[in-house]
Amino acid sequence: MVDRVLVPVDGSEQADIACEFVFDTFPDATLVLLHVVNPAEASYGAQVSIPTASEEWYENEKARAQREFDDIVARADERGIETETVIEVGKPTTFIVDFAEENDIDHVVMGSHGRKGVSRILLGSVAETVVRRSAVPVTVVR
Repeated sequence: MVDRVLVPVDGSEQADIACEFVFDTFPDATLVLLHVVNPAEASYGAQVSIPTASEEWYENEKARAQREFDDIVARADERGIETETVIEVGKPTTFIVDFAEENDIDHVVMGSHGRKGVSRILLGSVAETVVRRSAVPVTVVR
């Protein structure tokens, strides 16, 4: 029996599709929404050299994650699905796998951007890495 399903969310359409999949497939499970703020992304901002910019960036990322959660939680509430939300900082692939193992997660459902060829080689695939490393079952939706 699947009691707790982890869905990593990043604001993408694919993450939204993963949530809809969980609503339909695991309606009796608790939906655990995880947003991992990747500090490596802060270095791409133009204001990184300003001392408060990284802290401001992090606060903006947390606020963005909370807005994503609010939308998904509202849709889950309409269906009577219990939710939990978690915002953490780290490398997404590592954190997703570790979180699932350490928090009684029965199943991970995540979206895939479906990159192919050179872009997949250069950019990697969070979903593929999670599938390879996870100790719990993973469903990838597109």
